[in-house]
Amino acid sequence: MDANVLYPALMCDVLLSLAHVDLYYARWSPHIEEEVRRNLVKNYPGTDAAVDRRLTLARNAIPDCLVTGYEPLIDTLKLPDVDDRHVLAAAIVGHADAIVTSNVKHFPSEALAPYNIEIQTPDEFIVNQLDLRKVTALTAIKNMRERWERPEITAEQLLQLLADRGMPLTAAHLADAVGLI
Repeated sequence: MDANVLYPALMCDVLLSLAHVDLYYARWSPHIEEEVRRNLVKNYPGTDAAVDRRLTLARNAIPDCLVTGYEPLIDTLKLPDVDDRHVLAAAIVGHADAIVTSNVKHFPSEALAPYNIEIQTPDEFIVNQLDLRKVTALTAIKNMRERWERPEITAEQLLQLLADRGMPLTAAHLADAVGLI
């Protein structure tokens, strides 16, 4: 997973909630985690402790999420943005089937094909996970929503938040099951 899908709180919560129930293996590198941390602290000054807590909770929720040993591959990879090579290197070492990112242009399919890795937006990826094991996924989404205490939100409000925050396909996909989430 790229940093840009772990940065937005709602997107991260949905993705990790689905991983927590074993719909997929969420993997990222310490480099990606540091990128998330750096950007959150930069954009929300004074939140260092809260950001560290959030990242610790994510690591604790998803055992074996951190990929290490990818660094030697970084300089051997070719991508349009050299600053994204660490993401592909971690995906290769982590045996990922897909890189989930909002920056799909940074990961052309011809660069990923030799490693049998595909690129998916977070919205596409979440919908695919919902289709794999619908009841498990819906239960995970419901449990996520019910964990929220400030403020509590209804299923309908969650759908609107998803649509407003870059996951319109997910919101549309969940609309038929609103009573279950």
